[in-house]
Amino acid sequence: MTRSVQFRTLPVFGADEREVSEVVRGIMDGKTNNTGTVTLATGGATTTTLNDGRIGKESLLFFTPTTSISLLNAVYVSSQTQGSATLSHAANTTANKSYGYIVVG
Repeated sequence: MTRSVQFRTLPVFGADEREVSEVVRGIMDGKTNNTGTVTLATGGATTTTLNDGRIGKESLLFFTPTTSISLLNAVYVSSQTQGSATLSHAANTTANKSYGYIVVG
């Protein structure tokens, strides 16, 4: 798992109006910290473990292919727990099957 750019967040115990305004504006512009990338395991593997502390038991994960070879492979979440998800896919013998993902909830 590779995390993308980290956007500004707010302190747990609050912030001043300007800081809140900057973070909300970023959110409205699509700058959220819930994205990453994953590359499928190779060597004939049919599962890949995605470790990300933002994943919860009830989270939804959305994937988009980032390489042309990834378009040919269906990926689905076969199980998930706090901090990780198991991705199931056809036996993978080709490198560079990569996906961008977002975690919601």
